[in-house]
Amino acid sequence: MKKWGAVLSVAALCGSLLAGCGGNAAQPAPAADKGAGASKEAAASLTPEKQLVVAGNGATVEQLMKDEIFKKFNAKYPDVKLTYVSGVSTEIIAKVKAQKASPQIDVTIVEGGEQEAGRVEGLWEQLADKDIPNMKKVSEELKVKDNSGVAVNFTPMGISYNAEMVKAKGLPVPQSWNDLAKPEMKGNITLAEMSSNFGRSAYIMLAYANGGSEKNMDPGFAKLSTIAGYMPTFAKSAAQLQQNMQNKTAAYTTWTMARSLVQKDAGLDLEFVIPKEGANLVPNVATIVKGAKNPNASKLFIDFLLTDEVQAMYGTKLYYNPAVPVKLPEDIAKKLNFDRSKVVKFDLEVVGSKNPEWLDRFNKEIAPKVGK
Repeated sequence: MKKWGAVLSVAALCGSLLAGCGGNAAQPAPAADKGAGASKEAAASLTPEKQLVVAGNGATVEQLMKDEIFKKFNAKYPDVKLTYVSGVSTEIIAKVKAQKASPQIDVTIVEGGEQEAGRVEGLWEQLADKDIPNMKKVSEELKVKDNSGVAVNFTPMGISYNAEMVKAKGLPVPQSWNDLAKPEMKGNITLAEMSSNFGRSAYIMLAYANGGSEKNMDPGFAKLSTIAGYMPTFAKSAAQLQQNMQNKTAAYTTWTMARSLVQKDAGLDLEFVIPKEGANLVPNVATIVKGAKNPNASKLFIDFLLTDEVQAMYGTKLYYNPAVPVKLPEDIAKKLNFDRSKVVKFDLEVVGSKNPEWLDRFNKEIAPKVGK
């Protein structure tokens, strides 16, 4: 039996995270577990439809959703046929927008920046804790504007590197976002396109590392112009980025701590670094598409994602920090700990509104420089 550690308190984590405060303050005791009662309350007031379409990230996220979360939800609601649509968050938002007149997706689970862009577009239904009672357990620091969604987990961004390859080739251990632009990176790095949160977050941090921010991306694009010449292509998906690290065609990438830990468990000698300039948090936010054909099933499913059972799975299976106070094994809680003083809080409204402009600029200025 694993020894169970202290409760991972989202209030303790995210409160200091988003405020940029450091320290290892003692974590408060958890609130009483109301997950089971809350779910019963939701189930008593809602009758699910016969189907539900959920859209979210691929790779390990898709695998967990199909292999475990869907099966456990069906154990409670066996008459609901579940379908999963995988893709990067920008693709999912584009699909929802294109289907606005006749939605084909009910629930999305997308990164915070894309969720905010969708909120501005009016793509989401407003959520209420009377229908999704487990929303009450989510910390105020993770609340989504206008209750247009609810965070189900989060993880910090950073740089991941293959320690074995770095040592064998005499390559530098990354300490700064600017290290990605060092000449030694040529032929040793894989990065995602701007359309992926893994790429976009890194490029925003390149701007921060050189005097800019999400409000001034020029310094980031200048560095990215150099980095583009170090790679044969930009990865178009999380799965492709993951494959590049697994087949060791690259020693470095930028992605989340969660992804790095999962791949380390799979046998890669990976180390994860939050650079000295800091990094952003990546919340995964569940939404109900406006006009969704299966609203009751959607509410029940999102409530289920916030139960202790699923939240613990996010922590133990995918190494996402839970969005609610939940008890995790001590070794997992230790792995999920990181330097909270390094968190950079992005203005998601700016990110959401500027993303189309950045995508266009990336395609015109950066993509043509790949491999040159």
